[in-house]
Amino acid sequence: MTMTATIDSQYLRDLLGSARPPRVLDVRTPGEFETAHIAGAYNVPLDLLREHRDEIIKHLDEDVVLVCRSGQRAAQAEETLRNAGLSNVHILDGGITAWEANGFAVNRGTQRWDLERQVRLVAGSIVVSSILGSIAAPKLKWVAGAVGGGLAFAALSNTCAMGTLLSKLPYNRGAACDAPTIVSQLVGSAPTGRKVS
Repeated sequence: MTMTATIDSQYLRDLLGSARPPRVLDVRTPGEFETAHIAGAYNVPLDLLREHRDEIIKHLDEDVVLVCRSGQRAAQAEETLRNAGLSNVHILDGGITAWEANGFAVNRGTQRWDLERQVRLVAGSIVVSSILGSIAAPKLKWVAGAVGGGLAFAALSNTCAMGTLLSKLPYNRGAACDAPTIVSQLVGSAPTGRKVS
């Protein structure tokens, strides 16, 4: 099966119904995955994928489609996998957001805020609090400046330190999601877990 680096929701849906469907890896946090995901997807959070890349790619011999909320984390995951020599990697254009917008079914669980929304809440709260607090303690305005600088750097580097930190909170962890569990699911030996049919 030959696919372009980015595929749209309709094409992925068609591929999932084919005789040789691609492996769908959802690189969002376990909490985001539990909220809504494509049936049959494996949850392989981006930080875990980066940390255990070599172990995971040994079990990705068929075509792989990476999914996140909008495509940014999937693009980072694609770069990680391609740098490791995996060439059969593709990104769902627009992520789970586009998938749902096109009316395609998702499996739903406990509803949680996605990571990007959490980052906006925390960053905005810090900025507002710092500006208001700077009335009494003028140096607090520099905290707001540091957060603004961090957000600008995050945009330029396509990384997000705050998002990485927030992803480690218990709220975002959901069910157990570790490298041995993911690898066992990828080889088909796990009867239950993060893969959802």
